[in-house]
Amino acid sequence: MEKTKELKNIESQFKTFQILNEEGEVVNKKAMPKLSDEELKELMTRMVYTRIWDQRAISLNRQGRLGFYAPVAGQEASMLGSQFALEKQDWILPGYRDIPQIVYHGVSLEQAFLWSRGHYQGGQMPEGVNVLMPQIIIGAQIIQNAGVAMGLKRKNKDAVAITYTGDGGASQGDFYEGINFAGAFNVPAIFVVQNNRFAISVPVEKQSAAETIAQKAVAAGIHGVQVDGMDILAVYAATKEARERGLAGNGPTLIETLTYRYGPHTMAGDDPTRYRTSDLDDEWEKKDPIVRFRKFLEGKNLWSEEEENKVVEQAKEDIKAAIKKADSAPKQKVTDLIGFMGEELPYNLKEQMEEYKEKESK
Repeated sequence: MEKTKELKNIESQFKTFQILNEEGEVVNKKAMPKLSDEELKELMTRMVYTRIWDQRAISLNRQGRLGFYAPVAGQEASMLGSQFALEKQDWILPGYRDIPQIVYHGVSLEQAFLWSRGHYQGGQMPEGVNVLMPQIIIGAQIIQNAGVAMGLKRKNKDAVAITYTGDGGASQGDFYEGINFAGAFNVPAIFVVQNNRFAISVPVEKQSAAETIAQKAVAAGIHGVQVDGMDILAVYAATKEARERGLAGNGPTLIETLTYRYGPHTMAGDDPTRYRTSDLDDEWEKKDPIVRFRKFLEGKNLWSEEEENKVVEQAKEDIKAAIKKADSAPKQKVTDLIGFMGEELPYNLKEQMEEYKEKESK
């Protein structure tokens, strides 16, 4: 089917926003965010730390010491660049892969590991940390994000609500309902679609006839932008602008980050070699966000191999300590789970509670 002139005009508005190219060179000086040298180094520190954390988490999963885990290598710039643009009072509604964002927003590594294990303590977010428990239902967090943003607006809070999903999540009905509601009520919401090209195994080209996911914002009457998700500065700048737009009362933003996950969708048996080619993997490895940003910082004499090695060793120590603490958490009981079902339990759960209390006492 040939595209109409109007559709071609819409698609032409969504050119990929980029600041650093693959060689770490600044190609968009006007868009360069105002970050101090220390802030630039902190961004690199977080990406390196997260890459090591990811490697260790995969290893721990294979050892049977972690439960559910969705690898993040390749998506560090998309995740961490967006979170870095937030303030403490902002709310994050993560999907199941978005653990790095909530850890840098105040959740401990220990708790992240407990969540992976399905332990109830993993879902008990610390007081003062504005994070919801990672959502397993694909796309459900989109609607929830619109609701949280509505609450922030009604209470005149100086904060935004941000949520994340993948390209597969953008094919869900909840995605359209959420961005439509947010646009209709002009709420301070940010929707980040991390387009890693494969919704588990389905290529993005087979999920939608649209040239970009960002252009879906047009139908909802909100702002949309497509960003090079391997460029941490571009992701940071786009998110910061979206936050400022939301706080100024100018509505929500849909951000599509073009990124890539180097590993499987999750560690639950997915084999990416069945649906991805080695040539495609090689193409995206050349765009690696850490390699790109390292080149940029080295060109400014802000990074060295010695500094990176320190980050690597610190990450290994922290992860070792966190998993040890997670191991010492109290063994989860059925009565724990029943007790959290509601403030006042209905009669059937009360009966089950008494039944399991008796069993656990033996």
